[in-house]
Amino acid sequence: MSVSTTPVICYYNGQMLRTKTDVTYEGRKAVIAPMDIPVECTFEELIDMIYSRTSIDKRRFKLLLNCKYPLRSGNRFQPFPIWDDSSVRRMLNMVNTTTIEEIELFIEVVRVNAQLNQSVGGHVDLFVRNNYNVAQYEYGCGPSSEADYEVDEDVDDECNEDADVEVDEHVSSFQNFNQLLENEQGIYVSAQAPYCDVSNHPDDETLDDSSPVNYHLPPTPHFEHVENLDNAVASCCTPWVRHTIGYSSGEFVIGQVFNSKSDLQDAAKIYSIKVHQEFIVVASSKKLLVLRCKKAEECHCPWKLRAMVVKDTSLFVINKYTGPHTCVNPYLNRDHHQLDSNLVATHALLKAQFTLATAAIQASVMEKWGYQISYKKALDGKHKTIRQLFGDFSQSYTELPRLFLAIEQSNPGCVVVWKTCEINMLNTKVFQRVFWSFKPSIEGFEHCRPIVSVDGTHLYGKYKGKLLIAMRCDGNNQLFPLAFAITEGENTDSWGWFLACIRNRVTQRTGICVIFDRHPGIMAAMSDPHLGWAAPSAYHRICMRHLANNFMTRFKDKILKNLVCRAALATTEHKFNKHMSTIGRINSEALEWLEAIPSQLWALSHDGGRRYGLMTTNISEIFNSVLKGARSLPVTALVQLTFFRLNGYFVARRELGANRLTSVEQFTPYVDTQLQGRVLKVGSMEIVLYDHVKGVFHVKSRRGQTHRLNLHEKNCTCGKTLIYGFPCSHMIAACQHQCVDFRLFVEGYYTTRSYYDTWASLFHPIFNEDEWPLYNGPTIVAPHSMQRLGSGRPISTRLHNEMDVREGITSITCGLCKQLGHNRRSCKNRNKV
Repeated sequence: MSVSTTPVICYYNGQMLRTKTDVTYEGRKAVIAPMDIPVECTFEELIDMIYSRTSIDKRRFKLLLNCKYPLRSGNRFQPFPIWDDSSVRRMLNMVNTTTIEEIELFIEVVRVNAQLNQSVGGHVDLFVRNNYNVAQYEYGCGPSSEADYEVDEDVDDECNEDADVEVDEHVSSFQNFNQLLENEQGIYVSAQAPYCDVSNHPDDETLDDSSPVNYHLPPTPHFEHVENLDNAVASCCTPWVRHTIGYSSGEFVIGQVFNSKSDLQDAAKIYSIKVHQEFIVVASSKKLLVLRCKKAEECHCPWKLRAMVVKDTSLFVINKYTGPHTCVNPYLNRDHHQLDSNLVATHALLKAQFTLATAAIQASVMEKWGYQISYKKALDGKHKTIRQLFGDFSQSYTELPRLFLAIEQSNPGCVVVWKTCEINMLNTKVFQRVFWSFKPSIEGFEHCRPIVSVDGTHLYGKYKGKLLIAMRCDGNNQLFPLAFAITEGENTDSWGWFLACIRNRVTQRTGICVIFDRHPGIMAAMSDPHLGWAAPSAYHRICMRHLANNFMTRFKDKILKNLVCRAALATTEHKFNKHMSTIGRINSEALEWLEAIPSQLWALSHDGGRRYGLMTTNISEIFNSVLKGARSLPVTALVQLTFFRLNGYFVARRELGANRLTSVEQFTPYVDTQLQGRVLKVGSMEIVLYDHVKGVFHVKSRRGQTHRLNLHEKNCTCGKTLIYGFPCSHMIAACQHQCVDFRLFVEGYYTTRSYYDTWASLFHPIFNEDEWPLYNGPTIVAPHSMQRLGSGRPISTRLHNEMDVREGITSITCGLCKQLGHNRRSCKNRNKV
């Protein structure tokens, strides 16, 4: 008899990438392997089939499996972890319960020697009756009976030194940044897509940079496969494993030993949740723990556990145990008393899913244990996990000076500027602001185009505040972080202080073009002649996106808004005047509003080539989104993330620059793509020479547009050569007509040598926390005035406007009836087809 099978498409040799609505699998060497999986297949059989099909070494690597799972609301997907027989059956049943015809299975590989054998509560496998039926857990693959893989002795010793979860002094917060960097794959950055253009060019090259990158990683990483910080659902939504306690019946046994009291408490909680019973604490001290059934008096249940500390150790051993429970529950409970936030935090820590959204944590608990915990309990568990991983929020302000000393010790030349407030306490000051910039960023800025984009974003941890960021753009149109600051807020004083730190401590370069969002604090600081940002030392430009949306908020007319954008993007004064005239005919008040703003601040045609085609502050906004998850962490963790993130940028792009130098590529990929596109337009142009000595030409394009250009002055009436810094198609046509190398007209910032020099400087690893230098200055304490008073999710203080509405999004269309407003799964005609 034939066996029913389900078609499965397996992806391996790559990495799973997620957006807010979809899951994809990318990689330069990614392989697709179709398989037919029997519907009765078990997890172990599936693993064996994948090992056989992919030829992955089973002795050296374990597999992480996630399938692409459709959500009920809209055309959205999320990763669904495959780690036991139940999840395999659910995956294979997707073809019957959804419209999916082929299942996509994403495979990620984990080295075996990076894993540790874990048991419930971290207890030692010592049993009176030599029972060895405790299931071991393979990281990322669910329960398994195999326990013969390697153990890193150094890591094992470090972990066993103190297994009490409540104590975090042995855990360096540096070890928690491995996966915050792991998903940094794209060389180009985007606010709405994996890659996007931060300039005005619609045809930039998308560079494939999904190959693995060797970062300077923090020592002894604790985490593997932590996904992007801005995603709501992590790749593995079930952070707990299935455990067997004591005998195969699941009961405790007398003589069972645990590393600590907290491990025993966690094991008792897991047991109680599993059997759907609750206990109360009869006695609890440093040497004793006594538990009994909550319904002992009511139902005469005999369940009771007594454990004592082993003399001169931290071990706890069960010396009396009566079980199992004989009582029954009178009704179904939605929540469980033992399923508290401490247990949620402990198991979230084991899987390192500290980026899970609170709702995802609730769903994870519900899926595994069948209990619906409250939002507050899930949120408390998440906050406790963050404290265990990165330390206390208040203490992080005290530790911040030592962190900066450690960074300066290993990376001399880094700039750190403090501003504190005096209080009536001896040798104590209150934190107000801190500014920092890394030496490689300072040195690399000399080889970048003279553009700086500044922006601020909120901090969402226990303390309020703002993170100010200064970004620039390299010759490949990639973001280049320059400086950071944590301040009490965005105001004239804080922005003036931030810009003064950049001018005095980072760069004295003149002619810098500063792009900002018309924040009153930035505008006031820019106009202050004492800060060094007035012309000709610097030139001010306004973000076109903010200007257009401010315009939309004022006049509420999309047609006018589009005309404003066209006027801003026009490369010639003739086109600019044409669009402005149209705006005036429609709404004279709107024209007066625009004319009150100097044209050189927002119009490309009047810019004079200062902003190199960068019309928005997207490069700052994008990096804000990169740090989105970190903005909820303690300040020490935020500073460390900027360090490791920048090092990741430098390593990847320095390698790209070196490879292009080796292959004798003259310009960056961005400029190569632009020039290639413009060369293709040359063949359809008509060229007339007027002055051979001065190089004056008249060029007519295929559309009949005519332009005058002067090769000696490097000028064309289309304006694009001046605006972007490399020749337009008309100039290329004139150069080819006279047998002149048009590459001579490309500015030096776009050369491969300048690109490599931009990223050539090195970051050096930071010392372990116990090797950090001593800080002898005054104690820095957290500002009480910036502390959030309420518990729970912080109230959003963002002023929403037109920029928060995604434009161009149309209603979904059903694939069956072709009507708007619903999809296949919710279509009323689905059963009729």
